[in-house]
Amino acid sequence: MTALSVTNYTSSRFALTGFPGLEIYYFWISVPFFIIYVTVFLGNCMVLHVIRTELSLHQPMFYFLAMLALTDLCMGLSTVHTVMGILWGFLQEISLDACIAQSYFIHGLSFMESSVLLAMSFDRYIAICNPLRYSSILTNDRILKIGVAILCRSSMLIPPVIIRLKFLNYCRPHFLSHSFCLHQDLIRMACGDIRFNSIYGLALVISNLLVDSVLILISYIMILYTVLSIASREERIKSLQTCVSHISAVLVFYIPIIGLTMVHRFGKHLSPLVHVLMGNVYILFPPLMNPIIYSIKTQQIRVRIQRLFLKGT
Repeated sequence: MTALSVTNYTSSRFALTGFPGLEIYYFWISVPFFIIYVTVFLGNCMVLHVIRTELSLHQPMFYFLAMLALTDLCMGLSTVHTVMGILWGFLQEISLDACIAQSYFIHGLSFMESSVLLAMSFDRYIAICNPLRYSSILTNDRILKIGVAILCRSSMLIPPVIIRLKFLNYCRPHFLSHSFCLHQDLIRMACGDIRFNSIYGLALVISNLLVDSVLILISYIMILYTVLSIASREERIKSLQTCVSHISAVLVFYIPIIGLTMVHRFGKHLSPLVHVLMGNVYILFPPLMNPIIYSIKTQQIRVRIQRLFLKGT
């Protein structure tokens, strides 16, 4: 704590928050976090490898899954150096430029994941509600265009609010609330005019996360309406089972975001440890769970992974 206390208000460096009150247990805490990060990297790399090498998986549904796995892999890479650096004791603070860059990648990848989940819901909608035109609608060329649109939407809308962070005056204590940098953390320490960041940031959240979640909900209402009109009970169950993995991925993405938002908005009286834990759940839970969900619930992925393990043994 002594090293953190020297961080003054005019410095361009910011103190990272580890796990308050648990400093003597950092070595032991680092073990499960290291395992989680390794699982995130190996799990998502395995999904990407399986989709790339298995020709039968070169279909729209799995192309979108590959986008999701790549996004999750990058999300893990964006925070591993600060989280593990704190727990292993070689990192206590971060420069403003590095903090801004990390904030850009975290928020950009979060928006990208939301966009990919929306694209996957569109894929499920076409597959169930208009199956005869599925291959003609979701062509490889159109999927490529969707991927480029997702990348542009997630990366090109954020720079105005992120670049603005560079020119703010940070006159409040330079203590970040998490083991990584978030936009809302930096503007909390700024003393200048932050109206642009607040309004633009809110507009980004509404136009990305909120709109995406509403469109996903609408797509599933239409899917449910179509499924309920199918006469055969077996066919209804079979159709719904193709959506289970995607619904699970949507839940593991949006529930931590809602939880972190509620903690930031209404949990100011809570222990800083709660904020840190919720922040790490928001960052690590989706990348950790998505490969597990799709490996268990998607037969093609599961069979291919089993073949890889059998071949390895």
